[in-house]
Amino acid sequence: MSSKTISQDLFGDKRIGFFIYLFVEVVMFSTLFATYIIYTPPQTGPHPGELFEWKTTILASIFLLSSSGTLLLSEKGLNNRNMKLVRAGIGLTFLLGAAFMYFEIEEFRKFIMEGHVISTNNFLSSYYVLVGLHASHVTFGLGWMIILFIQGRVLPFNLFKEKHKIFNYYWHFVDVIWVIILLVVYIPYLL
Repeated sequence: MSSKTISQDLFGDKRIGFFIYLFVEVVMFSTLFATYIIYTPPQTGPHPGELFEWKTTILASIFLLSSSGTLLLSEKGLNNRNMKLVRAGIGLTFLLGAAFMYFEIEEFRKFIMEGHVISTNNFLSSYYVLVGLHASHVTFGLGWMIILFIQGRVLPFNLFKEKHKIFNYYWHFVDVIWVIILLVVYIPYLL
């Protein structure tokens, strides 16, 4: 067996394992979405329409969804073996993801400063858990990008390419979850 065949088999196994992980994540997020839908709008306490702001939601969304485009730039560099383009794409994706996190942290900070904490009502509890879990996934992805940036300089190209592709699945998954959060959590109460 050639080393290329072994490498492809190992990557296939990693990919299958990662898709199983993503399936578990889908189940978990589905449960949280169902919980949010059940408890929203609340019977007492602040209504989502009183809390959510268009500006924050739009800016956060622009930054996060744009990060998928810059990740595609990185993928293009990967396909052309252009490591400068790969690094630029990862760097831009990181900056956009970090900007998204700034807006999420600011939104949470604002709500908490106004006294709208996780224990206020079931709506806020489900909101903080759902959106907070997504934010933790973005934060994890930011850390993963730092590691990828370093690995791009030290790993053999084919091994780095495999790691980069698995990260792409993760980051695009995080973006898809954000789109669903927009549709379920924010937009119905901003209209």
